[in-house]
Amino acid sequence: MAKCCFYAVGTLSLLLLVCSVTLLVARVFQKAVDQGIEQNIVLKNGTEAFDSWENPPPPVYMQFYFFNVTNPDEILQGEDPRVEETWTKYLQLTPDYVFQRDLSVGDPEVDLIRTLNIPAITAMEWTTNNVLKEILEGLLKTYQQKLFVIHTAHDLLWGYKDELFSLISIFKPDISPYFGLFYGRNGTDDGDYLFLTGEDNYLNFTKIVEWNGKRSLSWWAAEKCNMINGTDGNSFHPLISKDETLYIFASDFCRSVYLKFSDMGNVEGIPSLRFTVPPEMFANNSDNSCFCNPSGNCLGSGVLNISVCKNGAPIFLSSPHFYQADKKFISAIRGMNPNKEDHETFLDINPLTGIILRGSKRLQVNIYVRHIDGFE
Repeated sequence: MAKCCFYAVGTLSLLLLVCSVTLLVARVFQKAVDQGIEQNIVLKNGTEAFDSWENPPPPVYMQFYFFNVTNPDEILQGEDPRVEETWTKYLQLTPDYVFQRDLSVGDPEVDLIRTLNIPAITAMEWTTNNVLKEILEGLLKTYQQKLFVIHTAHDLLWGYKDELFSLISIFKPDISPYFGLFYGRNGTDDGDYLFLTGEDNYLNFTKIVEWNGKRSLSWWAAEKCNMINGTDGNSFHPLISKDETLYIFASDFCRSVYLKFSDMGNVEGIPSLRFTVPPEMFANNSDNSCFCNPSGNCLGSGVLNISVCKNGAPIFLSSPHFYQADKKFISAIRGMNPNKEDHETFLDINPLTGIILRGSKRLQVNIYVRHIDGFE
């Protein structure tokens, strides 16, 4: 019996020793792997990391969804807007956009969309604080601009010569006679960036130092809102933890945004961490008051007023269909059907390398319409 116990204790001790050695080797091996990744994933000419950063291998598709207004006359009589959604798809081969007919619905150069007259609404907003007020009021009345206009999807995206902007540009040359949501973007980039390489610290891999020669923005009411944080969203440092907050400077948002860990998963068998935009990022609270225009005067949670960086155009950004926004926005327009699967922004990132395996940035452009004295 004693001999049996001796053998049992000996066997157990041996197993514990083997397990300890295995765990020690695993820790040492993992540490060596981590150190190798930290040292080799550096933004430097001639490295695989640089080549992958400069020319990301997966294709980037952009889907543009349009809301066609179906009851313009009723809206002018006070009824709620009613809209129907349609879409088209482009492949972005940086920095160009190529239309993908086989992946799209209809033809953007033929399909007509009835939407708001954004140039006219923008011009009316200018009259409230601009020296051209009398000229603009005269032009708007003389040319009988209407609240709703009809254009092709292509023109709304890439630009058309607008009658009102053409006249305004005579008096204000910095205003282009053309208007389009992506006008001037095809074949161009969004500015000059200065990045850190990550050579000094792997956490600084592709971190932005300057954008267009500036280390901070000047549009918002407080220093914290004007900070340029994180990367451009195309890459992240290796060895990502689910406890991290990932910061991205998004020039189309005119601010830095952040994502937080949501859940674990895999993409084609490769482990991934999913990061999403949390509801509090666009919440109407004290932390976000400096993003309101004027300061502290927010319309509500879920929308961001970026008119300060869009030449005064009353543009508000949100998630599609006002996902995670106040219910008052959703109920105000018939045709809104927000849901997590279709309207959430997310990134699936391999935690070891920091490489994005899959992702979707989902964004809705809204135009704020209000009554302005002097216009019917």
